[in-house]
Amino acid sequence: MRTWLKALALYAAALASVAALLFVPAGTLDYWQAWLYMAVMFIPAACVMAYFLASDPSFLEKRFRMKEKEREQKALQAPSAIIFLAGFLAPGICRRYGILDVPDGMAIAAEAAVLAGYALVFLVFKENSFAGRTIMVEKGQKVISTGPYALVRHPMYAGVLLMYIATPIALGSYLALIPFLFIIPLLACRIKNEEEVLARGLKGYREYCAKVKWRMVPGVW
Repeated sequence: MRTWLKALALYAAALASVAALLFVPAGTLDYWQAWLYMAVMFIPAACVMAYFLASDPSFLEKRFRMKEKEREQKALQAPSAIIFLAGFLAPGICRRYGILDVPDGMAIAAEAAVLAGYALVFLVFKENSFAGRTIMVEKGQKVISTGPYALVRHPMYAGVLLMYIATPIALGSYLALIPFLFIIPLLACRIKNEEEVLARGLKGYREYCAKVKWRMVPGVW
């Protein structure tokens, strides 16, 4: 019951926060791109939450842990928060001043890309019950090399990157893409430190890295 309550509270807080970040700077509720974006994000999120509450509530407990132990990860939290705020405030400001410049068809295609990114993250969650929010090696953890992990070493971050890069386009603003682009170097730093932690503490991880060459995008990095 406590896991259910915590999940519902976090879901409600995320929903309210994103709505405020989008609609308050827009100064209006007449912003169809934002409504569609919230539906694409939060309807699947509710389904995923219900799935894990029924099948693996302990996984959700791992996702609830937000306090990083690694110094490098702590250093990334403040810039990540700034990028998140800037990226989600910018489209609403653009809507307020009538400078949304993305064609409707492209915005809808970007919404589909956001959904695809979320679907990839869900596949990672199903494949890897150790995919917590913080960087650490847990007791009994093992290397996962199946499913999306057979293609890249960090498929969750690949899905997250797709979601965030598509987000400003889905919300109708090319300008808002600028802050979200800074997510790329931050993810690269997070991955570098995560791999150091896993190589130190997770048996077989170095061998896995030798087998699966690409970190996030096959043929790129």
